[in-house]
Amino acid sequence: MRTDDFWQLIDRAREGGGGEPDAVAARAVALLAERDPEDIVGYAHHQRRVLAASYRVDLWGAAYLINGGASDDGFEFFRGWLMTQGRAVFAPAVTDPDSLAELPRVRSAALSGEEFRCEAMLAVPWEAYRKATAAELPAGRDPVPVPDLNDFWDFDDEEEARRRLPRLAALFVEPPEE
Repeated sequence: MRTDDFWQLIDRAREGGGGEPDAVAARAVALLAERDPEDIVGYAHHQRRVLAASYRVDLWGAAYLINGGASDDGFEFFRGWLMTQGRAVFAPAVTDPDSLAELPRVRSAALSGEEFRCEAMLAVPWEAYRKATAAELPAGRDPVPVPDLNDFWDFDDEEEARRRLPRLAALFVEPPEE
């Protein structure tokens, strides 16, 4: 499976259902399970690459601001949600996490307190493989290196948040009045 195929499958899964993350994940499982097992393994490889590429300190900081905190698992689940938004949202968010402030749903979360997470999206290749073959997805033969996160900053430091993520900080450090 090529990278474009990976994202096209997610885009197809996003169609209908109002784009709710768990529904996107369920449709992705169903679509992927219709493919050859090799394609499912390829999807798993691309998912590992996408997650490794998005394992960035400033994106973690964005998740922390948006969700009111983000543990290790919380950051994983946030990136699962981010995958459900498709490549057009995911790629810019990895490059410039502050771009998430432009998403209407994120903007409204500043008032509503909605949190963005989708654990189910992380399980898509395993669920699809099990559904297609009645067996477990083979372990990846080519582990993807995860970037070093030694550049952590104090996500609770409001001034640092304003400096690094000014648009998100404007929404979540001092939420707008209703």
